[in-house]
Amino acid sequence: MSDKLIIFDTTLRDGEQSPGASMTRDEKVRIAKALERMHVDVIEAGFPIASPGDFESVQAVANVIKDSTICGLARALDKDIDRAGEALKGANSGRIHTFIATSPIHMEHKLRMSSDQVVEQAVRAVKRARQYTDDVEFSAEDAGRSELDFLCRIFEAVIDAGATTINIPDTVGYNVPQQFGEMVGKVIEGTPNSDKAIFSVHCHNDLGLAVANSLSAVMHGARQVECTINGLGERAGNASLEEIVMAVRTRGDVFDCSLTHIETTEIVPTSRLVSGITGFAVQPNKAIVGANAFAHESGIHQDGVLKSRETYEIMRAEDVGWSANRMVLGKHSGRNAFRTRMHELGIEFASEELVNEAFARFKDLADKKHEIFDEDLQSLVTEANLQTLQEKVKLISLKVCSETGETPKADITITVDGQEQQGTASGGGPVDATFRAIESIVSSGTELQLYSVNNITSGTDAQGEVTVRLQQAGRIVNGQGADTDIVIASAKAYLNALNKIMLPAERAHPQAADV
Repeated sequence: MSDKLIIFDTTLRDGEQSPGASMTRDEKVRIAKALERMHVDVIEAGFPIASPGDFESVQAVANVIKDSTICGLARALDKDIDRAGEALKGANSGRIHTFIATSPIHMEHKLRMSSDQVVEQAVRAVKRARQYTDDVEFSAEDAGRSELDFLCRIFEAVIDAGATTINIPDTVGYNVPQQFGEMVGKVIEGTPNSDKAIFSVHCHNDLGLAVANSLSAVMHGARQVECTINGLGERAGNASLEEIVMAVRTRGDVFDCSLTHIETTEIVPTSRLVSGITGFAVQPNKAIVGANAFAHESGIHQDGVLKSRETYEIMRAEDVGWSANRMVLGKHSGRNAFRTRMHELGIEFASEELVNEAFARFKDLADKKHEIFDEDLQSLVTEANLQTLQEKVKLISLKVCSETGETPKADITITVDGQEQQGTASGGGPVDATFRAIESIVSSGTELQLYSVNNITSGTDAQGEVTVRLQQAGRIVNGQGADTDIVIASAKAYLNALNKIMLPAERAHPQAADV
């Protein structure tokens, strides 16, 4: 059994399936570069057959990333596999990940196929994928509710066909740790040729057990864990990469495998990057990457930590990327300092013109707040990427009156397809009035599902980061906006969401069509 635990990150694929969390091609590349700096083994970049946008994103990531294996997802269909193979042509190291459902409920009601037909199609898919790469992963969708004997049978067949990684997903988050770990161990033991493949797990968090189930599987022989930054993913999310990595590293006395290759100091910066791009805020008490993860309020705890850190801290904050020694920029900082810090954050500019635009935004922000932190710089770039959308609606000016005992009122000027228009509305608060004023112009017919505000940094002059989630005819999008004025940030976020909802949908759910 290998002593190395392979980290397979699927933030760009499964993480993107969170409602409203879709990312642009450039955003996917930025996250992929951050994962590469972390030395993640495998980056699942997307589902190439889902849409032209997904194909281009996988292709772009494959062409840029050199140190990590780039993976494309494909159903057990020839057209899916061929599309994935084409997207991965430029990869220094490429993997095709093909899947088919194996649980009785899925085979009967979704696939409407017999067990023999499922095995036959799985074998055919793996053989076709081997025409493009020697690195082929096979997943038994809903393995957590599949029959043990059938899993051993189909795994033996696909390994014989050339699969080098076998994934056992808890697709619906149904399993519990002891049972799931034992099942993984029995599958490995019951598959005659299991020594010819790495066994992997992919756990969902519907019962809050994704990390626990994954770690239990590792203890029973799994040597790859599929996970996401911040636990991002559809429904309740996936196993959190940061929790898996730090659990294995911290408890080396329990886990008979190593993660010495992972650069853990990149965890917090990558967490913030993903949160900023997707608009999914990290809860303060989130393990490892939450703002309170290493904070101590209790006097007893504080006293203990001051005397000896190990009394209440089982890992060092610095080891996962928390550090007080960050470069702080201000309005007197020059272009070189700005460019240097952006480079250190993994942010590169395609042209000098883009550098000038970003530097101008930096100076504007520096006039509003005294100190500019890394999080502010990440936000500047995220906002710049948002503005690359085909903006049908754009904020020109906003005036809001909010006074004790009076109904708040908003006057807004926006452009719609280049034409300037004004709107006025009252509301229950300044933000409500602003949204109503926008709707008085565009009449989008959308439903507001989420309004969330987070401070990007500390202090009263901190930028507020607003996330707005809109739904229209079953389609869900997130919009983001940031500003030192929270009402302006709210208007930016709402307009950003409107711009997304007005564009044709580019991506489909990986299981939108039957296999």
